[in-house]
Amino acid sequence: MKTAKNGQTAKNGQTAKNGQTAKNGQTAKNGQGAKYGQTAKSNRAVRTPGGLSLRLDVRAVVVVALLLLLALAASVLLIGTGDFDIPAVDVLKTLVGQGNAGQEFIVNELRLPRVLVGLLVGGALGVGGALFQAISRNPLGSPDVLGLGQGATAGALIMIVLFSGSSAQVTVGALVGGLVTGLAIYLLAWKRGVHGYRLVLVGIGVSAIVTAVNGYLLTRADIVDASRAVVWMTGSLNGRDWDQVWPLLALCAVLVPLVLTNGRALRMMEMGDDVSYALGVRVERVRALLMVTAVLLTAAATAAAGPVGFVALTAPQLARRLTRSPGPNLLPSLCMGAALLVGADFVSQRAFGADQLPVGVVTGVLGGVYLLWLLVTERKAGRI
Repeated sequence: MKTAKNGQTAKNGQTAKNGQTAKNGQTAKNGQGAKYGQTAKSNRAVRTPGGLSLRLDVRAVVVVALLLLLALAASVLLIGTGDFDIPAVDVLKTLVGQGNAGQEFIVNELRLPRVLVGLLVGGALGVGGALFQAISRNPLGSPDVLGLGQGATAGALIMIVLFSGSSAQVTVGALVGGLVTGLAIYLLAWKRGVHGYRLVLVGIGVSAIVTAVNGYLLTRADIVDASRAVVWMTGSLNGRDWDQVWPLLALCAVLVPLVLTNGRALRMMEMGDDVSYALGVRVERVRALLMVTAVLLTAAATAAAGPVGFVALTAPQLARRLTRSPGPNLLPSLCMGAALLVGADFVSQRAFGADQLPVGVVTGVLGGVYLLWLLVTERKAGRI
């Protein structure tokens, strides 16, 4: 015997829609599980021989694999792009040591360092943006909005304008400028802890101040230094070599694993400080550690390639939409940032004929369009 809808039982003892179970004891639509008792999300439990149990999100793993494949494919095409085009097959042969002398020089000395810097900068910005958005619990809480890029730019401009510094000195200046700006934002936003909207608002204010300082520094520069500074401020991968690769690679090799090991605590912190404390997370210690890490990654990326705009804002958002997974999505954000930057660099070299644009121009245009779309979406949803 069956009862009616909304609470009634269906055939074979199943309940109907809106809270009922489906066939084979599964829950139905609107919060119900999938077939054969599986949840709607494709999570899997993995147990290691040592007794360690991990929960694996299959969709996120697939997204990471596809983004890595996309980034590597774009990298190969980018290495083969230039005044002397090299087919992708020859690029791969050269990378494994089977190219001729001319190809090895072009690939290994001229183009490979540029591509590696692009991958590392994109990955660092993606992770840094994911950290700031998770800590602030705000989709606009990225280094672009908070002013860390402007702070790193101020440090670089001081070295260029006031000291006519070398490339190494400009890099150090950008790193120090980003760190000082991040420390100032953290201290100004502190009031019995750091909270999301306060952090964003303080960051916007600091960004406005530092932008004004940068404009003043440009007015103090002579024409040669001003031209050099403007090119750097645009964000570009032109002329990058192994001197930029190794420091950035070493920094990412240390900081990225540190971030990933704190991913569980970061997911708990998104539920609120009180819940996190109850679950044993030392909230302020973890938050301070991850903020310092995010500032270091952002400042190092800015020091290597200039203030490349909007990658840190868009990469975590796009990664979250692809994985459909809650939490910071750190590894997908890293892969998305790398894919975005090398893809934008490929567009900057191929889409405008002989006129090559700095990669920061392309990311700025694409990121600006995405930001407008995000603001409209958030407004329609009633969140801003």
